[in-house]
Amino acid sequence: QVQLVESGGGLVQPGGSLRLSCAASGFTFSRYNMNWYRQAPGKERELVAGGSTYYGDSVKGRFAISRDDAKNTVYLQMNSLKPEDTAVYYCNAQNRVFSTVNYWGKGTLVTVSS
Repeated sequence: QVQLVESGGGLVQPGGSLRLSCAASGFTFSRYNMNWYRQAPGKERELVAGGSTYYGDSVKGRFAISRDDAKNTVYLQMNSLKPEDTAVYYCNAQNRVFSTVNYWGKGTLVTVSS
């Protein structure tokens, strides 16, 4: 059974930091690109960070994606958080060969507010 379980969300003040984690199971982790998406209220879901090199313009220089294949886990380090970063953050696994094979987590809420 495929599972992607996000954790680490919560309430943080502007300028603060959070690290999100996504624990994967039920598939061969190394065969998948791991991505982070987010969806803010009333907006479409957007790609925040993907693979090891892609970052959305709004998060470049502030967010960093990393993965630990030994732990089947992907991380999103988020620094200098802004109120506009408030969203539900989703972990996504995309097969490296068959890109239409995708798995999603249920999301974790990040709220940036004073």
